[in-house]
Amino acid sequence: MAPAISCEDLSKSFGPLRAVEGVSFSVEPGEIVGFLGPNGAGKTTTIRMLLDLIRPSRGRVEVLGANPRRGGAALRRRIGYVPGDLALYNRLTGRQLLEFVSALRGTHDLTAAEQIAEQLDVSLERPIGTLSRGNRQKIGVVQALAHAPELLVLDEPTSGLDPVAQRTFRSLVRDAAARGTAVLLSSHVLGEVQRVVDRVAILRAGRLVTIEPMRDLEAKALRVVEIRFGGPVPADEFAHLAGVRSIEVEGDLLRASVAGSADALVKAASRFTVDSISGHEADLEDVFLTFYGEPADAPA
Repeated sequence: MAPAISCEDLSKSFGPLRAVEGVSFSVEPGEIVGFLGPNGAGKTTTIRMLLDLIRPSRGRVEVLGANPRRGGAALRRRIGYVPGDLALYNRLTGRQLLEFVSALRGTHDLTAAEQIAEQLDVSLERPIGTLSRGNRQKIGVVQALAHAPELLVLDEPTSGLDPVAQRTFRSLVRDAAARGTAVLLSSHVLGEVQRVVDRVAILRAGRLVTIEPMRDLEAKALRVVEIRFGGPVPADEFAHLAGVRSIEVEGDLLRASVAGSADALVKAASRFTVDSISGHEADLEDVFLTFYGEPADAPA
């Protein structure tokens, strides 16, 4: 089966600014690929080239087996898209917007849209302009999913969503992938996508840094762990532990940066009285700095 997305040496320049340079990757049917990178990395520019909203300066791209430049309306009916700069018709109700979009796609059945809206807990009867940012985002997600597209392209789709809606969104995306939909999910937040994606493509300064299974990236990603002991502990008891990149002990508080398994650190801590353990992931930029060298210079 042909990839849902296939691009090779995809590049885009705006005058002297090289926004995207030599990007090559694919997304298979039924696969969820996270498209990650800090703001300004080139994610949205790449997505717009995939959808023929802008034209590449160089490279080849196919979407659902067709050149997006020549695929026209027939190709776009097979795609669901949530743009990063979502703009909706504020005077229309959610239902009126979905009726309009459905008519453009050649369908008129809103049953699936109503079911998704119910799952996301968003009203379709209120004018969109009266909705909160999060509820407007939900309407954007509904219109992208309602026609069971073969490809979902999602650019920062959970922006403004509360944790409950984010969990529902992830479930909807998993269900779509299980039916064979290919998903490209763009974000600058690693934690947002790691629960749902199969592979991760990381973009930095317009270049593809890596594309690999999510489990492989998780094995590299740093976690910051803090352990509070019942009393002061000796720092040398925690030196040279497997997976620990850096460690700092101040009296009864230990702070460590851990890559991969924290097993060695936990076992060393168990020799003392532990009052509490907490941890959080390093942000995506920290992952770049740790595993992929210093940041690339900004394009001229």
